[in-house]
Amino acid sequence: MTRVGFTLTVKRELMDEYRRRHDEVWPAMLAALRRCGWHNYTLFLRDDGTLFGYLETPGSFADALAAMADEEVNARWQAEMAPFFEGDGRAADQQMQTLDEVFHLD
Repeated sequence: MTRVGFTLTVKRELMDEYRRRHDEVWPAMLAALRRCGWHNYTLFLRDDGTLFGYLETPGSFADALAAMADEEVNARWQAEMAPFFEGDGRAADQQMQTLDEVFHLD
């Protein structure tokens, strides 16, 4: 299992709405994530807009991203969520800054 950590930055003025949207993630999006090998997927948001994401996937993160890119629901979700992120205008799943794992207890 590959463990992945990544960061993004949510626009501070949209953080409350970003949180609300994640209370109501579309069932089709949740199913697609599971189908594409996104396990234990968790998001954490700091008050300064820093978003930390974590997931585990049986293959590589590149494979997990590619599988989601083939999902029609992902294109719709990414388009809906794009305005929430700082960056260069690309979809969030194309701007994720992955982190190097330096320690794991088990």
